[in-house]
Order: sequence, then structure tokens, then C-alpha cells
Amino acid sequence: MSAVPDVMLNNGQQIPQFGFGVFQVKPADTAKAVTTALQAGYRHIDTAQMYGNEKEVGEAIGKSGLDRADVFVTSKLNNGFHRPDDARRAFDDSLDALGIDYIDLFLIHWPLPTRYDGDYVSTWQTLGEFYRAGRARSIGVSNFQPHHLRRLHTECEIPPAVNQIELHPYLTQDDVRAFCGEHQIAIEAWSPIAQGLVLDDPTIVSIASGAGKSPAQVVLRWHIERGDIVFPKSVTAARIRENIDIFDFELSGQDTEAITALNRNLRTGPDPDTFDMIPD
Repeated sequence: MSAVPDVMLNNGQQIPQFGFGVFQVKPADTAKAVTTALQAGYRHIDTAQMYGNEKEVGEAIGKSGLDRADVFVTSKLNNGFHRPDDARRAFDDSLDALGIDYIDLFLIHWPLPTRYDGDYVSTWQTLGEFYRAGRARSIGVSNFQPHHLRRLHTECEIPPAVNQIELHPYLTQDDVRAFCGEHQIAIEAWSPIAQGLVLDDPTIVSIASGAGKSPAQVVLRWHIERGDIVFPKSVTAARIRENIDIFDFELSGQDTEAITALNRNLRTGPDPDTFDMIPD
């Protein structure tokens, strides 16, 4: 297996371009899945407070035998904790749950423009406190649209290092990628295979057949070649190992363009401009 490349963030930190996501992975299954991923060569684990499995992620990392500095850990702020004091407590809780003294990347999970009087700026400024203190090595956002990002760019000193968005061949998010490219904000892709919807697409199936790879591997490789940071999730050991086995081939420019052209503006998840769910 070839080494996973790193991406340089706008603050000089390096992030592995390929990682392992634990969204919707049950806490009881998380430690085993993360252990399998780390053994397969993953060095970037993406979790969140709302996933409810930070503790198990931390347990797997702690028992892996790997140096802390060799595993990149991302977590995200719970939607219920946007107010500054709540965000401070929640960040401390994440460090405790993960069993670590710093988080490599901490994100605002959703902008929630219809909550908190539309104020995600003070939330972002609070994340800036964690960054300046070195307890978050990088900070970013998730599910932010260009108008959300533009407000941070205008009103705040620290730019997001990352914007994690739903991104796959049926939702290419060209406007978000363009804004982020202009402002040196790295793009991370969640739902990178559209919850499996793209895997039966004839274009992808044909390209996979020609490459001798699975459709999922081709789509993940498409993300890599476009510069996206990507972290598929699975609890199946064979699939976890298969997903990372994408660094021994390349797509042609024609194949990459053909996959990009499949865009349908199809979301599998919520609309960031209206999503306002706060967990019980």
C-alpha cells in the first residue's frame, strides 16, 4: 500500500488526505472499527460530539501503540453548544472523552443560521481561543455555504482551515469549492459515495471495470485527484481495507471529468441553510 498523501492547510499544519469516518458507527462497534482502520494504515480519524463515539475512538487510538502525533484526530461541536461558554465546556468534554490533550482539527458542525439569532460568528471566535491556546491545532467548519464563509472572512481574524461538506459525484458543490479554493480553505468530503447511490452508475461502473477496481475505490480516487480530503466509513474489515487501497492507480483526466459531469445537485443529507436540529 502506498503512503497516504498529506494536504497542507492554510495555517501550515498537515492533514492526511485520506481518513476513516465514524458517523453512524455505533459506540459498541467503534473501537473495533477504528482499530481495524489503524492497522490498515489509516492515520486520520474523523468523529464528532454528536456521533456519541468519541470515547471509543480515543480508546482505540490509546491502545493502538501508535504515537499520539502520528494519528490526526478531528471532532466537531455539538449543535446544542454554540454559545461561547457552552462551546468551551463541550470542547473540554471532547478532550476528556478522547483521552488526549489536544485535538488536531475541531469544527463547527453546522452553521445553524436559524438558531442562536443567526450568530455563528461568536462560536467561531470561541474556537479561535482553542486554536490560540494550542489545544486545537487547526479549526474549521462543516456544512458552511459561501455566504456563511464570507461572513467569517469579513468579521473574523482567523480563517477556517477546512470546510467539511457533503460531496460526491452527484453533488459536486462547485460554488463552495470555488470559494474555498479562492480563500485557501481545504475541502473535506462527507458522504463521499452518496451513501452508495453512485456505485451503480454506469459511468462509474465502466471506469471501475477498466481500472480493475471497485466502483467505491474509483469514486474515492476521484476525490483524491480533485484534491478533496476524504474519509469513508465502514464497520466491515474487508471494506475498511479495500477503501484505502486506492493509491496504486490513477484516473485519467477524461475519467475524472466524466465522473464530475454526473452532478445532479442531489443531497443525501440536510440543507445547511435550513437544518436546525439540536439533539436531546
